[in-house]
Amino acid sequence: MAPTFDHPGEQAAADPIKLLAIRETPLSVDEVFRAVGDDASGGTTLFVGTVRDHDGGADVEGLGYSCHPSADAELRRVAEKVVADYPVRALAAVHRVGDLRVGDIAVVVAVSCPHRAEAFEACRKLIDDLKHEVPIWKHQTFSDGTEEWVGAC
Repeated sequence: MAPTFDHPGEQAAADPIKLLAIRETPLSVDEVFRAVGDDASGGTTLFVGTVRDHDGGADVEGLGYSCHPSADAELRRVAEKVVADYPVRALAAVHRVGDLRVGDIAVVVAVSCPHRAEAFEACRKLIDDLKHEVPIWKHQTFSDGTEEWVGAC
């Protein structure tokens, strides 16, 4: 059977942004995955960012995320751009703020689209733009007692 791209399921959903949040509490991969469930989607891509134990050759002890008051609005703007550029059926993004330890989940994003290639591209765009454009800053502390601030934008 030849693909038909005029089927409603091949198009972006009318309201695809299902979950956007910046939270001080632990994040749930299951919550984000459930938020992007869509029967018309053939591809769902989910990215989970965790706190790693090293950065730039130094051992990381922990880190803290903080954000500007405009971060929620900027997160929505980034999400709206992704849904404008891809046939997104469902999209979710949550980012943690506060103190985190090595292994903690810092960010979870997911996108569902009619096909896998679109889902991969849209999810990659979502996480890359979130990290570059949403004003969330990371304060890392290292095992040698040094520290550094890393700005998202």
